[in-house]
Parts: sequence; structure tokens; C-alpha cells
Amino acid sequence: MFTPVNGGRDWTVSVAIPSSIITNLATADQRMTAPGRIARALAVFSVDEVVVFDDSPASSRPRQTDPASYTGDTDPCHFMAHILSFLEAPPFMRKALFPLHPNLRLTALLPSLDMPHHPNPKEWIPYREGVTVAGKTSSGKGTLVEVGMEEPAEIEESIPAKTRLTLLFHEDQSKYPECVDPAAPRERGGYYWGYSVRKAGSLSSVFTESPYEGGYDMSIGTSERGLPVSKAFPASAPKPLGFKHLLIVFGGPRGLEFAAMNDAELGGMEVQGPRTKELFDHWVNVLPHQGSRTIRTEEALFIGLTALRGLWDTS
Repeated sequence: MFTPVNGGRDWTVSVAIPSSIITNLATADQRMTAPGRIARALAVFSVDEVVVFDDSPASSRPRQTDPASYTGDTDPCHFMAHILSFLEAPPFMRKALFPLHPNLRLTALLPSLDMPHHPNPKEWIPYREGVTVAGKTSSGKGTLVEVGMEEPAEIEESIPAKTRLTLLFHEDQSKYPECVDPAAPRERGGYYWGYSVRKAGSLSSVFTESPYEGGYDMSIGTSERGLPVSKAFPASAPKPLGFKHLLIVFGGPRGLEFAAMNDAELGGMEVQGPRTKELFDHWVNVLPHQGSRTIRTEEALFIGLTALRGLWDTS
């Protein structure tokens, strides 16, 4: 059973991941499993937004990519965003929202996320995700919406087919389900309601293209050259952290300094190398004294969110 936050939750946690984590993977199945592991971490730790940013040198970026073709080896940003979006969608609506595509050929390798908005017959939540479908309603007006139940729901509004909606079902079953803002289940109901997916062309774009008014008011960069979490956030520091929109940024095989080096905007500001940490409010090492020379980003995601989660969730 999912336990909603009493009174709702108006704050968010975002995670940024570099596209370079799949550029050194040789096979299609390896490229598929990496975003699958990332999606599992996002779901388990109730992350609200994931940003996939391009940290590659400008010279190695594709000049033109056909989005209808396989992009795992030509445009890793597109590929990762495609797979993460596919996994976030409730399984019953994927066929309607995601046409056949070479990127999705190996979806059998992907894990189940089983989030609150992925319907389960043994659990009822008043909010539901749905996708509009063609067909006549009982009244001849409005729209049919597939919500993962035996029969489609009916709403009063007339909305084109294959449109994703968030619905609130009233206790009074004589009332039509209400179309609500996608953030309503989190803000009003207190439920974790999946993650949004955003692509960014560079590290700086992660910040400047934030969808939140005023941007992120707290940011954490992760690096093996950062402070241990215990020193960055000592036990005496107040918890939970006071923020509205938190951003946690993870680096690729060559770290966030590599992303800054390949960012023209940051280059013009001379924010590169050791100065990369100036982008963030906190610069932390999520696993000091690691026993392997390298920690893959998808591993660092689980480790980092485990180490940091107590900063905002003190339950």
C-alpha cells in the first residue's frame, strides 16, 4: 500500500543524468538496461523530474538525427529520454502513446516500475492516469478515457484521442471524473505520481531551462572530489532541508568537470575544472573510500539518493 503525504506535497526533487553513461556501451541490450536501472531508482526514491543532459564534446555530437531511427548509438540524449518516458507511462497506455520504434525493440529487458499511477486491481487511488480513446459515450457527449479498468471512464470534456490526462474520481459515482493538473495527485493528494522527463543540451541548460518558476532553489553536485555527505550536511544541521525545488546532478564516466568543459556557456564564464563546484550549493562525494576505481552513474544514483534522502524525508 502507498501511504500519501498528509496534506499533500508542494516541493519536488529533480535528478540530472548525463547522456555519456551509454556512449561507451557496445550493444543495444546494454544501452537498454542502463536507463532501466535509472528508472528503477527514480521510482523507488520518488523523484519528480529527471533531466538527461548532453555532456559530450561539440565535435562528437550528431549534426542531424532521424528520430524515427534507432538513436542509442547516435543520439543518446534522445534514446534515454525515450526509454525513461516509456517506462514512466502506465503499461496500459503505452501502445497508444508510443508507436512502434526501433528504440523500443528490446522493451522485454525493461523492469517494472509499479508506481502509484500504474493501476493495481488490489489497490484503489482516487487519482488515475488515462488516455483518451475514440468511441461513443453513454450520453453521446464527452470523451471515453482508458484508465486501466475493465471499462473506459467517461468525462464531460471533448478531447482528441491519444491524449494523456490525469483524472480525479469522486466518491459520488454519479459525478463525472474530473480532469486535474498532473501535479494535483502530489500537491493535493500527497501521492508520488511518477517523474517528468526533460532533455537539456548542456549542463548549464539543466539550470536555465528549469520548468519551475524561479528555477531550482537548492542544488547538489556529486563528485569524488566533493565533501562526504556527513561533512556537507553535519548532524547538527537542520533537517529536513528547506527548499521548494531541489536538483541533484550526477556526472558521467569523466565527472561533472567533463560536462562543464564541453559547455560553451560555462566556458565563457570560466566555470570549468575545479570551479565546476561553484555551480552548486553543495558539492558532495556520496561514497568516500570506494572499493572500485569507477562507480557507474546508475550505481551512484542508488548510492547518492540513499545517502541524501534523509535530508528531505525525516520520517
